[in-house]
Amino acid sequence: MSNPSQSVQSVLVGQGAVIESLLRGEFICRTSNEEAWRTLKSSTTRDSVEQYLNQINRTVASAGEGEVFFCGYQQLGENERKVISSQFRDICNGLIPLVEWLVLVQEASGQDAPLSEGAAVRLSELQMRIEDTPAFREQLAKISHYRLFGSSSTQVDAQIKLVFKRLVELGYLLRPNAEKQIYIATGKLDYLYEVIRFIDETEGLSLEAQAETAIQRDLI
Repeated sequence: MSNPSQSVQSVLVGQGAVIESLLRGEFICRTSNEEAWRTLKSSTTRDSVEQYLNQINRTVASAGEGEVFFCGYQQLGENERKVISSQFRDICNGLIPLVEWLVLVQEASGQDAPLSEGAAVRLSELQMRIEDTPAFREQLAKISHYRLFGSSSTQVDAQIKLVFKRLVELGYLLRPNAEKQIYIATGKLDYLYEVIRFIDETEGLSLEAQAETAIQRDLI
């Protein structure tokens, strides 16, 4: 029989790890951290995490219809607004390159919908399709030279590998096996889509219009 005190201790340790992940700014989904995701999908353990976070003016926020969790502020004062504004600017500064990359992947892969959490991207297959289509090669070159990615290469292989490496660093993709060029989309992409909808609704600007105004600023 299992020891009840050990079970309780295990739960507390698990919650502590989840809290640390949230406070580090991670986006927790089934793909990125299934154990933490299950902890937060349980109303009982999520309430416990929420109670702790509330003590330091934080809260468990969600996106992607409740499938992606991240840390937000419970109440907004001047300092909290400054932090959120800074984070929002960072996302917006990378918005055009990210959207153009998503469009390229969707078009080159022949998919009906953009990437979402859990979808796999085989880099070698995508690279072959891009190399075989001049328009896709031009799109990749443009995307890779944005400041977000910072490529100076003229070769498709170097460009695409740098873009994917950077997307892993930013938390939009995972590479489960370092020996294979298979990448998995995380729930942070679903959060990005909500940011895009928010901008369109509040600013009344289409992403195409934003691209026209931001392109000179974002290009090297």
